[in-house]
Amino acid sequence: MDSVEEEVPSGEGEMEELVRPSSTNVPASVNEHPTSHFSGMVRQKAYVFDGFGNYFNKDWDLGEGEGKEFCWYHVELPKVRQKCSQSAQHLIDVLCPPLKLQDILSLASNGPFCGHVDGALVFRVNSPGPISSSFTFRLAARITEKSVITVSLGRVPRLGFSPVGQSLLSEIPSVENPSNYKRGSTNRSGIVIKEHVLEFLLTMNHSEEADNPVPKSISNLVVHVIDTHVDHLEDVVTKLEMELETVELELDRGGFALKKEMLDDRRFPKMHLNLQRLLQVIAHGEQVFPRVKEKCLSKSWFLSKDINSLDELIGRLRRLKENVGFLANRVTAIQAGLDSWQSEQINKKLYYLSFLSIVFLPLSVITGVFGMNVGGVPWTMQNNPEVKDGFFKVMVLCVAMLLLVLLCFLFPMLYSHVMAWYKKRFLRRTWSHNRRSCRRTIGIQERSCCPRID
Repeated sequence: MDSVEEEVPSGEGEMEELVRPSSTNVPASVNEHPTSHFSGMVRQKAYVFDGFGNYFNKDWDLGEGEGKEFCWYHVELPKVRQKCSQSAQHLIDVLCPPLKLQDILSLASNGPFCGHVDGALVFRVNSPGPISSSFTFRLAARITEKSVITVSLGRVPRLGFSPVGQSLLSEIPSVENPSNYKRGSTNRSGIVIKEHVLEFLLTMNHSEEADNPVPKSISNLVVHVIDTHVDHLEDVVTKLEMELETVELELDRGGFALKKEMLDDRRFPKMHLNLQRLLQVIAHGEQVFPRVKEKCLSKSWFLSKDINSLDELIGRLRRLKENVGFLANRVTAIQAGLDSWQSEQINKKLYYLSFLSIVFLPLSVITGVFGMNVGGVPWTMQNNPEVKDGFFKVMVLCVAMLLLVLLCFLFPMLYSHVMAWYKKRFLRRTWSHNRRSCRRTIGIQERSCCPRID
């Protein structure tokens, strides 16, 4: 085996990777990365696996493996606001040649897909949501017997590999105690885990990259790619669960200001929309991955144990869908509680307004009555005989209008009472008539049945 050397860790927190230097017999035009029009936006990773549990970095030549070797080429599209056509341009820039336009379209289009394109098995689970959203997932793969090309939107956790033995999970942790600094003691057994690091680890449903088993076959690699996609979805669901529990605790402790802020920010409708997007991604996986398993059953290079692994992943997706459904119901219940609280607040305000109107309505009536520009108003010294009856006539007109308004309001009730009395009277007459008819019929029958005795 060729000599190996260590690569300097990248700036995104990935672990160190093993690199195999390119052979001197390979032409320089193949070893060099192709010139990219979108340099710095699209990340490219290329690996070669020897089939014995070892892997090495390789040049981006999109070539096939030889013998037991197989290659993996991964493209990370930038998670920024852009059109789907721009994502396709990124893929054309890094994958053509040797890929053709139909291959690019099968990898970059939205929606679920699984089928053979130009002799290769292609599947994708690309959700059509906004690319910049944290709940938009895109994963596509082109699989042949000796190579796999995958495309993802943004970084997928645990997708890469790192040397075993450098995992943080294999360390013995210790608690950071501020009293040790006061005493001047620095002796601790184990590595100190910061609180924010511990919170991040609690949201993970899987191990780190260093604990990933290195694939020994193409089928192992395909299962690994799908497994990391499901792990990524579970991570998002776990974070949503923790966020929802925190919000529920805040609602129990909070008061008027907190509830009003949540209603103004439309926090729960947005969370419900994100859950619906997540359900759409899971539904795409439920459609695609069973078809991937069916098509892989006919492949001689796809191992039977990996078929069983695909069955387990499909089962995990179904359980995850049920969990997301429960979260959506919880969000709906919380939003309904907030809407009920808001209705209660509005009813209280209307009650106060009604109380004020009850207080000031008599005062308005009194001021209106004594402010009329007619004669005969009491206590105004208007004793002119020609206009002394004006006040009385206006009062009679007001009483008539009041009776008319009350009649309009009471008319439906009076009408219903009259109609009910009429129906009851009609039924009573009908019943009495039928009773009389029945008595007559019975008497006639009795007379006809009894023999006459002279």
